[in-house]
Amino acid sequence: MARDTSLTGVEQFFEENELIVSKTDLKGNLTYCNDVFLRIAGYTEQECLGKPHSMIRHPQMPRCVFGLLWETIQDGREIFAYVMNRCKNGDHYWVQAHVTPSRDGSGNIVGYHSNRRVPDRKILEDAIMPLYKDLLVEEQKHSNRKSGLEASRSAVANLLQDRNLEYDEFIATL
Repeated sequence: MARDTSLTGVEQFFEENELIVSKTDLKGNLTYCNDVFLRIAGYTEQECLGKPHSMIRHPQMPRCVFGLLWETIQDGREIFAYVMNRCKNGDHYWVQAHVTPSRDGSGNIVGYHSNRRVPDRKILEDAIMPLYKDLLVEEQKHSNRKSGLEASRSAVANLLQDRNLEYDEFIATL
């Protein structure tokens, strides 16, 4: 799995007209990965299905972003987020993710669906990368991971409050 791979610092890219698609069960275990996901991440379908989606989690992603994502989708709402993922070989790639709950015929959440597009490079470099760097620094200031997570969540909440925006509005206005 990617967790055991050193980081290379090499960024991978996919085409503007491509979508990375994956689906998970309620616990975040992969139930579907499209060919673009497999090609960019460097895994086979057999290596992915049944495994936690977090297998592609990049350690330089602030944990508070994933906390916000999970809270939102478990509450039945969709979310848009910028995410840096890790490839099997230690490379990385950026995406603009749109994650939604999947529902059965009765409206019960039965899993999650994520479509990822090529992110706007200017937004990444001007807003997201600096923000995520600051959030990661805040998380790492604390010896206790829980305290670090709470501190970075508080930093995001303060940012949103200062701008009088909800998270989805903030992302949409970048």
